[in-house]
Amino acid sequence: VCNFMSHEKCLKNVKIPCSCIAPSLVMVPVAHCFGPPGHYKRKFCTVCRKSLESPAFRCEVCELHVHTDCILFACSDCRQCHQDGHQDHDIYHHHWREGNLSSSARCEVCKKTCGSSEVLSGMRCEWCGILAHAACYIIVTPECTFGRLRNMILPPSSVQLFSRNFSKLHCFRISENLQTESDEDDDIDGSTQGSAKDVQISADSSKQTLKIFDGNDAVKRNQFRLISVPRIAKNEEVVEAALRAYYINDDQQEYELQTFTQQALLSDDVINRNNAAEDSNLGSVFRESVPEAWIIRAKPKDEEVIRIYPAWLKVGMAYVSLRVNKDSTTQTVIKEVLPLLGRQTECLQNFKLVEVLMGSKQVQRMVLDSQELILNRLKDIRKNSIRQMNQTRFYIVENSKSIVRVNLFVGGLPPQLSSEEYTNILKDELAIKTNVVSVSHVYQAQGAVVLEISCFSEAERIYMLVKDTTVNDKPLNAIVIPEVMASKIPQNCCPLLVFVNPKSGGLKGRDLLYSFRKLLNPHQVFELTNGGPLPGFHTFSKVPSFRVLVCGGDGTVGWVLGALEEIRHKLVCSEPSVAILPLGTGNDLGRVLRWGAGYSGEDPYSILISVDEADDVLMDRWTILLDAEEPAEGTENGVAEPEPPKIVQMNNYCGLGIDAELSLDFHHAREEEPGKFNSRFHNKGVYVKVGLQKISHTRNLHKDIKLQVDQHEVELPSIEGLIFINIPSWGSGADLWGSESDNRFEKPRIDDGLLEVVGVTGVVHMGQVQGGFRSGIRIAQGSYFRVTLLKPIPVQVDGEPWIQAPGQIIISAAGPKVHMLKKSKQKQKK
Repeated sequence: VCNFMSHEKCLKNVKIPCSCIAPSLVMVPVAHCFGPPGHYKRKFCTVCRKSLESPAFRCEVCELHVHTDCILFACSDCRQCHQDGHQDHDIYHHHWREGNLSSSARCEVCKKTCGSSEVLSGMRCEWCGILAHAACYIIVTPECTFGRLRNMILPPSSVQLFSRNFSKLHCFRISENLQTESDEDDDIDGSTQGSAKDVQISADSSKQTLKIFDGNDAVKRNQFRLISVPRIAKNEEVVEAALRAYYINDDQQEYELQTFTQQALLSDDVINRNNAAEDSNLGSVFRESVPEAWIIRAKPKDEEVIRIYPAWLKVGMAYVSLRVNKDSTTQTVIKEVLPLLGRQTECLQNFKLVEVLMGSKQVQRMVLDSQELILNRLKDIRKNSIRQMNQTRFYIVENSKSIVRVNLFVGGLPPQLSSEEYTNILKDELAIKTNVVSVSHVYQAQGAVVLEISCFSEAERIYMLVKDTTVNDKPLNAIVIPEVMASKIPQNCCPLLVFVNPKSGGLKGRDLLYSFRKLLNPHQVFELTNGGPLPGFHTFSKVPSFRVLVCGGDGTVGWVLGALEEIRHKLVCSEPSVAILPLGTGNDLGRVLRWGAGYSGEDPYSILISVDEADDVLMDRWTILLDAEEPAEGTENGVAEPEPPKIVQMNNYCGLGIDAELSLDFHHAREEEPGKFNSRFHNKGVYVKVGLQKISHTRNLHKDIKLQVDQHEVELPSIEGLIFINIPSWGSGADLWGSESDNRFEKPRIDDGLLEVVGVTGVVHMGQVQGGFRSGIRIAQGSYFRVTLLKPIPVQVDGEPWIQAPGQIIISAAGPKVHMLKKSKQKQKK
């Protein structure tokens, strides 16, 4: 059925379940989260065990890889990353996934290599990452401790998310712009179903290829599978091949094939036509003409044995088998099952029977009516699709008043309004029903609210509607966010909140997002292009202690620190420490804190270990107040309105003059052709080119500005650029202040409450500083600065440049110092 190969002498050790029975062994069905199809080299399909040559799918949350036409047969056995009101438990067992290990993988039990690049072999726990042979993994103790990263992982038992109607991509906030348009539920074009490898066999003239449908659903979607059988095949052989193509391991005596012609394919009335055909007795499969397609049908039965799974885990058994006949209803089944589970004294009305379809992309639940005839129900499912019958289960569930609570984060609203005003806007724009929707949190400064919704369909409606809604010409955005239950987080656990900017430096962010979702709980990984840092901080607002990892350039780090500053008073852990994984072009802060000049593909696992071992350091932050005296461009009624003062936060440095001018030209070049700026090398080349055009400038910045440091006027030398530096790295790692000792000034530190002021005489001087041949001109050191601009001058703060109109610039220390993580020096032990 599934291409599993084994030596004869090894057969007794085979512990891997076949694809046809794997669904029945899943304890808790959890759907997968498939991204767009891609090319995955040297990987194998989990269903048919063959290598993935053509575009294939992989789950964004666990290590599942699968062919396009095998996706329907994948088990819904993804990692359970949150509690969703069905079968919640606190003890976690290893979550084993077979194969696709690196060839250097070593078995935890026997210490020999267990990976292979030729077949699907070896097992890996999706949580703690331990590896083992298929024959050895049975010996490993079942309980999982989450491995080396246990203190950084957000425990799944502490996360709650009611996700019934939302796809997995929505639940894990995986941006859908990556999704291909055709991603209707499981809707893969039928023509791709018969894979090329099967068609080649039929080139042999003694064989023929048949199209097989597995039920009415497949006919509607035109999804068939091709089988190749000898021209003189008997009926039984064809039925067996058809069952095998659909990964069904039942006795072929219970099934039959029905002819199916092209006219029937085009007819809407497929269902009635089939019923008519059911009576006709089918002898040999082929008479004179060969039909174009066949439907495989289950023969009707008078009684069957079904499995009923208890949905509360207090029972010592996985399921109960029960014989049902044509008079059995849902009610009689419940009546018979309760005594078998030791619940005979209880009232039948307290229980319901739930039919669960364990699709690989979505697990669907449906409560059965108490008078429903069970045999008819099974017959309907089989008529629709015999494959689905294999993936359908019945659960007996207690009728508890389940509380539904979906949290939706809605951003992009006008800032600084009250809770009532936000509610009114949402009523007008989205027609929200206030009896089931309430505003639970308001972030006025950011123009964002969190809605608590107690009805699934309303939550889904609002989520879909927000995408197409704009308020004051600003599009709104909605994100489904989980609820973290702080009481369930272990004492010594300090989860890591990960922010990734996929647009930073060389677009490596995509791969990092994928890696961190795999290594941690996907609920602690946030994509910054999807709503910014606020949804992440809100999700972690009740966590007693956590750390932050920001993957991006200096601008991204500034963005996250700024958001943290604004929301700090609403966090239980108001001063989380921040680590950096530099992805941008400059990365000066990353260099100072020893995280390196830029990410070049290191193993994400070792990055997380470094974050875990990093040292806590403090860093100053500065507030820059820009107060232009000149009126803004647009004058109304002839009366000029002065621009309101602008406030900017600064972490690294602030430059006026030539330094900012180069940054501005680079910025414009990047905005014109963003596609070209995806490598650091190219970005630096553009910087150099822009710089060379500015070499012949005259030096007279000192005539256009006045500088006051700690209330004292400072005489400026003849310079073309003035730079205020907070950290000892500028312009991608240059030391602008210099290392020689100086009697006039103190040795700079990032937490001394002082800024250093340095001048440069032009592009050539900047080039010499970059090359390490000389340093800047030391001008002053202090904690409060006032700069007066006499004409418009380019200004840049942490790499964000603009032209500043004449007026005052005041730089002063901002709030409390921030806690940063500095990579510790000692080499990691292997």
